[in-house]
Amino acid sequence: MPVYTSRCSECGSEFERQQSFDAPPLKKCPVCGKEALQKVFTPVGIVFKGSGFYSTDHRSTSSRSDAKADSKNGKAATKAGPATDAKPESKPTPPAPAKDE
Repeated sequence: MPVYTSRCSECGSEFERQQSFDAPPLKKCPVCGKEALQKVFTPVGIVFKGSGFYSTDHRSTSSRSDAKADSKNGKAATKAGPATDAKPESKPTPPAPAKDE
């Protein structure tokens, strides 16, 4: 069952209650007894653990600006493998044979 946080608009008291989804919302404040309760929406904490996330899940600001520039130029912002139009690696030239004198 979810836990709901409520706050009284009259006395300012705040508390949490565990309620089912089908239960009617609380209306009466347990501290002052007035019907002035409101639900408080709190942020949910998310914790990412493990190695199951991509490096693009949390991009740096520089990669965002690069992606925007690529999208303006009509390029897709992908980093999948080497480019197909890349030049093949050149092999170093072997040294010339020594001359006999």
